[in-house]
Amino acid sequence: MEARENCGFCVTHTLHDAYSFGKSIQHRGREATGIAAIGEGRIDVVKWEGPINRFDIVDLHKLFPGHNYHSFMIHVRYATKGRKDKILEDAHPHTIGGKIENRDDHVLILDCEMAAVHNGQVDSIYFQDIDKSQLKTGCDTDALLLFFKEDGEEEILKKIPRAYTLAIADKKKNKIIVLRDRTGIKPGCLFWKDGKYGVASEDIAPKKNGGEFIEDLQPGAVYYLYPDNKQPKPIKIVEPSLAYCFFEWNYIADVDSIINGLSVRRVREVLGETSAEEFNFRNVDLVSYVPRCPEVAARSYARKLGIHFEPIFYKMRGERSFMGSTIDDRADSIKKNLYMLPEVKEKLKNAVIAIIDDSFIRGNVLGRIVELFEDVGAREVHIISYTPPIGVIGKDGIPRGCSCGVDMPPDDCFLIRDGERNKTEEEINKQYENKIKVHYLSLEGMLKAYEKLGMPRENLDIYCIGGLPIA
Repeated sequence: MEARENCGFCVTHTLHDAYSFGKSIQHRGREATGIAAIGEGRIDVVKWEGPINRFDIVDLHKLFPGHNYHSFMIHVRYATKGRKDKILEDAHPHTIGGKIENRDDHVLILDCEMAAVHNGQVDSIYFQDIDKSQLKTGCDTDALLLFFKEDGEEEILKKIPRAYTLAIADKKKNKIIVLRDRTGIKPGCLFWKDGKYGVASEDIAPKKNGGEFIEDLQPGAVYYLYPDNKQPKPIKIVEPSLAYCFFEWNYIADVDSIINGLSVRRVREVLGETSAEEFNFRNVDLVSYVPRCPEVAARSYARKLGIHFEPIFYKMRGERSFMGSTIDDRADSIKKNLYMLPEVKEKLKNAVIAIIDDSFIRGNVLGRIVELFEDVGAREVHIISYTPPIGVIGKDGIPRGCSCGVDMPPDDCFLIRDGERNKTEEEINKQYENKIKVHYLSLEGMLKAYEKLGMPRENLDIYCIGGLPIA
């Protein structure tokens, strides 16, 4: 299984901005897309299968003419909750009320009472007191919206500690309600564009589309976005208890995003430097990376050791394999998308190669690298993950994973090929007949890299790589 991140969303005040902002965070999900158009006393929704560009913006304007609406919520999704065989039904926005019109690979829900978009994953134990007979899906967002209807936004923040950044539209209220849980485990930022304020999962969305970053959403707070130019102020409901997801910086976020004040690019640079300190192999001829996320770290690794850097691989498409809906989709996204550049093959003969990767989970990429190097004749191939082993069994004897929105559930198996946890590097290499040599950055090394950049280790959720559970 590949890692799959659960979604991203933006709240804007024009349909064009919603569409453009959504494309800027498409790396967070491509399984389904949805838009809620909010006007005076009316909410209309469209959802479709696949990425944003599956629906033409010209015809979205026909569905949602601008003079009828003052705000828009867009959501790009990868499923971690809900039914993966019913992608469209479970796609966001989730709604209460409205007339449903199914149209093949898209659906309209007109004149809704409420609509919500959400990034994260909330444990079902927090929904024990809601009227579950009103739920339409198995998605936690559906339950969050019903929780809001029954108890309100402040009770969500008080009673549900994690994991969500959430936006809700209620046609009885002339505002959009935005919440970020007390841990801040899922990102979110406030921005300004064309005289009005909005919210995005990553600041890369406003940056790429003429907006101005204002601030990261404060954990444990509620914001109210109005259709006019009134600046939203955070209203603190609960005290923060920070547990940021390190995987946002290591892998999920766009390299040019800044999450919680910390540059993604700079984190990956320092992770590359730290990897160079831990893994300084003799006689390395060339440093490269597995496209595309680890490029920054690979360049940093090569620079630190004074070794030649050069790309070896290319992709036909920029899609991330982790967002495939099935095992076959993910395997195809690697096998039919990752290739070796023909002009470098001659340089790799009898060479020692160091390849930087962001993480290892099931070994699909590792297997593809073995295939690509089969007839090259390299002397040694070292593959270095700057993320420590994911899915290990902790010192408490509990198998690790994620239940906060990255699809690496603790009850599944992650580690290389046969799923056995806590394998040594030597055991993994043996599986690949020692055609590659796998190396993990140490947990201590990764944490020191973050501390070097001013991020206290106690503010990071590292449960999936052996850390303690979030309180």
